[in-house]
Amino acid sequence: MAANKWIREKPLHLMMIPSLILLLIFCYIPMFGVWIAFQKYYPAQGIFQSKFVGLNNFKYMTEIPFVLQTVWNTIIIAGMKMIVGAVLPIVISILLNEVRLRLIRAGIQTLIYLPHFLSWVILSGILIDILSTKGIVNSFLSYAFGSKPIFFLGDNNWFRYILVLSDAWKEFGFSTIVYMAAIAGINPSLYESAMMDGANRWKQALYITLPGMMPIIVLLATLSLGNVLNAGFDQIFNLYNPAVYETGDIIDTMIYRMGLVEMQYGLSTAVGLLKSVISLILISISYLLAYRFANYRIF
Repeated sequence: MAANKWIREKPLHLMMIPSLILLLIFCYIPMFGVWIAFQKYYPAQGIFQSKFVGLNNFKYMTEIPFVLQTVWNTIIIAGMKMIVGAVLPIVISILLNEVRLRLIRAGIQTLIYLPHFLSWVILSGILIDILSTKGIVNSFLSYAFGSKPIFFLGDNNWFRYILVLSDAWKEFGFSTIVYMAAIAGINPSLYESAMMDGANRWKQALYITLPGMMPIIVLLATLSLGNVLNAGFDQIFNLYNPAVYETGDIIDTMIYRMGLVEMQYGLSTAVGLLKSVISLILISISYLLAYRFANYRIF
């Protein structure tokens, strides 16, 4: 039976070979580079000839004054993105479900998930123009309220909120696809029974739609725990500047500056390795929670 199953599934296994080769080349072989975290690495000497320094890079990392602030920024920004990114698609999905004209609903869905397919290089340029001191937002505030121009992308009080809102603008539309699929799986007879009992649209959404979405909500919420240290390098790198390092600098941007700008290769690798270990622990916890509360299995 096992041999027959192998022969029957042989084309599927052959189709996986190119993906496995790419995974090996770009994901597993580079993992040997973590040895740099324990070296005083010089590119001219290479990994095999650079001086071994043990845990000195990790020790020095704990002595850098801005490291704790960077970690804190990462957790705050990622946490805010997770909350907004979880709540907003749920609300929009429920509202879209109440739109009875299919053409209008499809048009709205297309418009709101279109930003997902644009890179942060393009979107950051749009945001910089919109939020500049002479941009649309400041021109409106000046005309309507007579306020002075606000440098949104250079103000620590505004920068985190701009990151969260712009990330939600880019991604929430695509996330609604998952929730709309969950809503489509709800038994229509439940709505018919509720209407016969006199339930209005609000009560139907509250007592039928939302509970029907709950398994997917719990699953996606628990799986997002693994991204608590990923605050969005592409977005922040294209939007931040030295004026907002205090509230906008995250672990990934710090690693970039240490490694590629300041050429502290060993130190930047040590920070990246520590982040990867913590992320692995969080991802493992998230899968355990997903299995416990949403009966989710990866195999």
